[in-house]
Amino acid sequence: MSKKVLIIGAGGVGNVVVRKCAQVPEVFSEIMLASRTKAKCDAIANAIPEAKIQTAAVDADDVPQLVALINAFKPDMVINVALPYQDLTIMDACLETGVHYLDTANYEPKDEAKFEYSWQWAYQERFKEKGLMALLGCGFDPGQSQIYVAHAAKHHFDEMHYLDIVDCNAGDHGQAFATNFNPEINIREITQDGKYWENGEWKVIPAMSIHKPIEYPNIGPKESYLLYHEELESLVKNFPTIKRARFWMTFGQEYLTHLRVMQNIGITSIKPIKFQGREIIPIEFLKALLPEPGSLGENYTGETSIGCQIKGIKDGKDKTYFIWNNCKHQDAYNDCKAQGVSYTTGVPAMLGAKLMMEGIWMKPGVYNTEEMDPDPFMQQIGIYGLPWNETVGLELPHEY
Repeated sequence: MSKKVLIIGAGGVGNVVVRKCAQVPEVFSEIMLASRTKAKCDAIANAIPEAKIQTAAVDADDVPQLVALINAFKPDMVINVALPYQDLTIMDACLETGVHYLDTANYEPKDEAKFEYSWQWAYQERFKEKGLMALLGCGFDPGQSQIYVAHAAKHHFDEMHYLDIVDCNAGDHGQAFATNFNPEINIREITQDGKYWENGEWKVIPAMSIHKPIEYPNIGPKESYLLYHEELESLVKNFPTIKRARFWMTFGQEYLTHLRVMQNIGITSIKPIKFQGREIIPIEFLKALLPEPGSLGENYTGETSIGCQIKGIKDGKDKTYFIWNNCKHQDAYNDCKAQGVSYTTGVPAMLGAKLMMEGIWMKPGVYNTEEMDPDPFMQQIGIYGLPWNETVGLELPHEY
């Protein structure tokens, strides 16, 4: 039951997805890696001599180029780990060529830092009519975090009422300032207004204005900031009993100080400015100055911890539940020459694609990961590098 897969995007996550697909040749018999810069693809392919990986150059903003590449390679599905701005063009190309689709981050327009699933959910009928499937946000958060919630709903709760997704990177990469994934996307994400769901509506707060220490397994308490994250939008839609849903992420003081200075001088702006007679976008210039996220892996120490803390009702009684994964940066590097943030995104993307190709997660239309049966994913994700732990009934480190 071997299949061909086209992976678009040759950054840190693309590297992990290629390597993990190459570890499962019985499913992914042929792999092509494509990005705007073919040399990046070649570097990844050459570093995996045990697998025969084809490479190609493609502009993922250009639907005809994408269509031509897909028609030439004839993959069964496309794994999109390019930029979120390119989700819709790649979905358009998949529709035109009749191949399945998976990505790890929801679409956002380039000229506005706004995360919303409406643009991609609007493709539902077109994918259904073509008998094609699109699986959205199949990284860790979004992705595995939602599968954790689906697992909790299936096995632990009659109703879920309170959800906190908690994300800690307690690693040290030795750089004064660096982002763990695409700097442009990372900085856009955390500098926009915070937002959380409460009692049937979204509450909007100034960026990084609510924060507190949260206890993370094997790490201890870390100052955590409430920010908006895309999986909240689909989770409150698919689990309507949720009364409040929040997302928390840790940031060190040095990171926040650097970020505040860069915001104050305008270098995180996404609005074009004139510089020496040409137009540049400050945040794109900043991206060119910062370390490549994929280059941080080798000397990265420490670990990530990402989980879901849930309170709800089971058999008429209050119940608390916590499910999480801890991933050591060094383990990620040993497996995939990557740091933990790229690894925790790339491994679920491979497994989601594998389950689609095997027909286990396969139904026409556009879906978020929590709409799939969580059991096959939960049974296999540990084998591929991201084992999970759970505690039931213990007090959670949150007020409710």
